[in-house]
Amino acid sequence: MGLSRERLVARYCHNHPKVDREALMAVLSHVPQHAFWAGADLMYATSCSGRKSMVLIETNSCPSGQKSTPLQDDRQEQGGYRVLLQRSLLPRLPPRSAGELAVVYDKNPMEASGYAAALADLTGEGVHLVPFLPGCQDNVRFAADGVMEVREATSRWEGQSSSSGGSANSSEDEEEECGRWVRIRGAVRYVTDRPWARMPINCPTVFMNDVLVCLAGGRNKTVAARAYAAYGEHLAAAGTGLAIKTPHTLWDVPFEELGACVQRLGGFACIKVPYSNAGQGVYTITSPAEFADFQAANSASRYQRYLVQSLISNSEWSSVLDGARLYHVGTVPDRRGNIFVADLRMMVSGGPGGFECVGMYGRKAPVPLARKLEDGADSWEQLGTNLSLSLGDGKFTSAAERLLLMDRRDFDTLGVGLDELIDGFVQTCLATVAIDRMASFLSPAGVFSPARMAEVNEDEGLLAELASWAGWGSAAAA
Repeated sequence: MGLSRERLVARYCHNHPKVDREALMAVLSHVPQHAFWAGADLMYATSCSGRKSMVLIETNSCPSGQKSTPLQDDRQEQGGYRVLLQRSLLPRLPPRSAGELAVVYDKNPMEASGYAAALADLTGEGVHLVPFLPGCQDNVRFAADGVMEVREATSRWEGQSSSSGGSANSSEDEEEECGRWVRIRGAVRYVTDRPWARMPINCPTVFMNDVLVCLAGGRNKTVAARAYAAYGEHLAAAGTGLAIKTPHTLWDVPFEELGACVQRLGGFACIKVPYSNAGQGVYTITSPAEFADFQAANSASRYQRYLVQSLISNSEWSSVLDGARLYHVGTVPDRRGNIFVADLRMMVSGGPGGFECVGMYGRKAPVPLARKLEDGADSWEQLGTNLSLSLGDGKFTSAAERLLLMDRRDFDTLGVGLDELIDGFVQTCLATVAIDRMASFLSPAGVFSPARMAEVNEDEGLLAELASWAGWGSAAAA
């Protein structure tokens, strides 16, 4: 995280001599138009021939990670919160006369409050910290001109110059009095669960990030796969030597064709509901019983199309495609010889100078990876690394005991070194550029295009969900 861009490029090209240095520098220096904030989930995998690489699993448009990343400078207590806001939000904010500032969130209140505190200190303004849960429209609304408005927050962060010096929680009497709606000119959007069902796609309020980025791949795995493929073709045609490394992916697969896709991959696959988040809607398939469980859980789904990827697991029970397979390198064996599946989350900030890494942590699965899978075994327990646990009603908790922090000895058990981290950073930047390009494709002349969305995502369930929101109709009319 302390290396200059020139040193990162020099090291990466030294290890990948077929990569064009100028092309890689252009990727890392890319100034995003839409995707200013992204977090990639990466897995350290190897082939049977021993060729190791960081494999991109997915990219998130409003990722967690700040609270789990140690400070690079102990004198700067706000760490990556401050860096991200300075680079990715502040340069785009309208003047104060256009409204106030806010952080809206539907999970992870600790991280959301960190952004509110840092934004208040950076701007010297009060920042509204507003919960925006699915099905709850009490705190957030959108005016006739599309600007987001929030009910004057019961939790509000003030800058360091303020006498309050932090969040001020209102009493019940104060809460009754502060019912006015406040226009918001800029906000951190930590709304992760189908944000397009609650927020307009075209909105004058400046967000980090716009809902458009979620639809372009940040919360839509189908469009993300298309974005990676399209950008990959562009990179190959230009002879850059660069490529986005992902599991073999099939997108827009109808429910009734999923069984054939699993068989095509040797009976092992990962099926994903493309629009879920926080580890929900992901099914590892290693047996007919697990496939039957998936079918039962999704027979009444609002969506008709799914994503299928080759399964990365152990060398003896991973997907096989054209005689080849990828499997997890896994953690360094513990005292009992157990190896765990683990992933790496890398968060980047996009701004006028390109991309910078502002967050990083690891996660491991709950159960060790078995060499041979026993009948009836729950493969997700061995392969699933996500820490979010659903409590229902849109609420989550976290399995923090599986978190691997950079400043702890456990991080070394990931078995990755500097070169793997640089590889992960390059993959994260490539994926973010791909999604940024897709967002531009979906919004010609700055207006979201329903026709282009239907072109890259054929799921009638999603298109109907989008059409039910007023923002879709106004975009079509424009």
